[in-house]
Amino acid sequence: MRYLSTRGGEPASAAEAIVRGISPSGGLYVPESYPTIDWNNDVRGGYLATAHRVMQAYLPQTDSTELMNMISAAYKSFDHADVTPLVKLREGEHVLELWHGPTMAFKDVALQMLPHLMRSSLRQTGETKQVYILVATSGDTGKAALEGFRDVEGTRVLVFYPYGGVSEAQRLQMVTQEGNNVDVCAVHGNFDDAQTGVKQIFASRAIASELKEKGWRLSSANSINFGRLLPQIVYYFTSYQSLIASGEIKPGEKVNFCVPTGNFGDILAGEYARRMGLPVNKLICASNRNNVLTDFFESGVYDDNRPFYQSMSCSIDILISSNLERLLFELANRDDSLVREWMQGLKEKGMYALPQSALDELKQTFSAGWCTEEDTLETIKHIFDETGYLMDPHTAVAQCVYERYVKKTGDRTQTILLSTANPYKFASDVLGAFETADKDDFANADRLKAITGAPIPKGMSELLGKPERHLDVCDLADMPKRVLAPILGSNK
Repeated sequence: MRYLSTRGGEPASAAEAIVRGISPSGGLYVPESYPTIDWNNDVRGGYLATAHRVMQAYLPQTDSTELMNMISAAYKSFDHADVTPLVKLREGEHVLELWHGPTMAFKDVALQMLPHLMRSSLRQTGETKQVYILVATSGDTGKAALEGFRDVEGTRVLVFYPYGGVSEAQRLQMVTQEGNNVDVCAVHGNFDDAQTGVKQIFASRAIASELKEKGWRLSSANSINFGRLLPQIVYYFTSYQSLIASGEIKPGEKVNFCVPTGNFGDILAGEYARRMGLPVNKLICASNRNNVLTDFFESGVYDDNRPFYQSMSCSIDILISSNLERLLFELANRDDSLVREWMQGLKEKGMYALPQSALDELKQTFSAGWCTEEDTLETIKHIFDETGYLMDPHTAVAQCVYERYVKKTGDRTQTILLSTANPYKFASDVLGAFETADKDDFANADRLKAITGAPIPKGMSELLGKPERHLDVCDLADMPKRVLAPILGSNK
C-alpha cells in the first residue's frame, strides 16, 4: 500500500506518510487504493478486533501482532467496554458516543492511537531525528494530542489554540497539561488563522533546516496526518455491526451518518468506510453558522470570503476545511494538477468552484445543513425533554440538521449521529438550554447535574484548582519564532 499526495510528488509508504504528516508538495496523503472489507464477516469480535482488521488493511508493512498490541494499549484508558458505544435515541435514530476516552472528546479515538503509530513508523523508516509535533486546535485536538504524546520518548508537542475561541473547560484541559515534552500557546486569531500558520511553518525550508541542525523534524497530529484519520474509520464499521446485532437493520441494509463537521476529517472517515464497502446511504454534514461546507455541498462553490463566528460548538468554528482536499482529489479523478489549481484559488481568492459533473457526484453521497445558536439550544432542550438524553452543542448541531434533513427529504433510513464530546466540556452553554448560566463553568456543571441528573465526568471535576502551566499568547506573525524558541533558545 503506497500513499499519494493530493498535490503531486513521489509516493510514500504508510510509515513515511505518518512520520511526515504532510507531503513535501504541501498536499495530504491518501491511499493509492481503498482496501475492501467484508463488513459482514471480517469485522466481528468487538472494537479491538475490528480496529485491527481495518488498520492492518492500510498498514500492510506493520507486523500484525505489533499492531494488535498498539491497539490494545491505545484503548485501555477508555471508560466503556465498547470504546465507542451506540445508544438508541428514538426509533430510527442512534447516537454514537465517541467521547469515552481520557479527554472526553472524539479526538481521543485517533490521538490515543497516533503515538503508537508514530513510534512504529519511525522504526520502519529508520528515522533518527526527534519528532516535533505541531498542532492547531479548535478545542479538542489540542488536549487529546497533549495527553496522547505526553512524555513519549523522542517527541515534543506544541499546541496553538485561538485565544478566547475555546470553551473554558477546553482551555483548562490544555493549560494545565503536565508532561516534560508538552507546550501550549494561544494565538491572537481564529482557528483558521492558527491552522494556516502551522501549514506555513511546515512549508518553510528555513525552519526545517534550523530544526534539522538540532536533530529534529516536524510532524503533525492534526487530521491532515493520515495516522489521525485512519483510526476514525473503525467506528463506522463497529456502529454498523451494533445496529445489526440489536436487530435494528438487516445485514446489507444502508444507513445514514450525520456528523458535526469543521475540518472534515470525521466525516471523511465515513466516506473512506463507504469506499471500503460499508453500506452507506447518506453522509450528512452538519455545520453551525460557519456554514461554508453547507454552501459548498449545495452549490459546488467553496468560498471562505465570509464572516467568522465564534459559537458554542467551537470545535467546528472553521472556514478552511483541510480534509476536504482529500475528497477533492477523488472528485478530480486523482488529478493532482486540478487539486493544486483549486487550492491556489482558495489561497489567492478565497474560493474555487467544482464542475457540474463533480457536484452531481458529490450529491449522490453527501447532504449538508446548518443551524444557529438558538437552534442548538432548543435542540439540547427538546431532546432532553423527549428522551432524557443530554447532548453537547456539537451533537445538538448534528441533531438539528438531521431533523431538518428528514423533514426536507422524507428519508427515514436508520441514522447514526456522531456525538463528539461529553456535554460537561461545554457545561455553561448546555446549561443555557435550561436556565441562565453564570460565568463559573464548575458551578454551572453542578447546576446542570442537578437539573439533568447526568453525572459529571471525573476528568472535569479534577480540573478544579489544578495549576495553569501554559499561559503564553503570541501574534500570528510570531508563530515561527514560538516554534523555534524551545529548540534553539529563547533568543530566537
